[in-house]
Amino acid sequence: MINRRNAVFGWVVWRIMKAFGKQKAKDIVPGTGEYAGMNKSAIATIGAATAAALLFWRKKSDDSPSSGS
Repeated sequence: MINRRNAVFGWVVWRIMKAFGKQKAKDIVPGTGEYAGMNKSAIATIGAATAAALLFWRKKSDDSPSSGS
């Protein structure tokens, strides 16, 4: 059952959790460092994706159609 007391309590809890969530999100976002705002895991992810794409592209270009003779 919803009454005024529970509504106020829910609103207060919502406000506190929203502020807590914003603070946690601000702590997670990388700051302005030597890598222009990118942390080490972001750089590693970009490097791994680039390497995987290059290997995939190289493997696809090495496959040549065989002649039908």
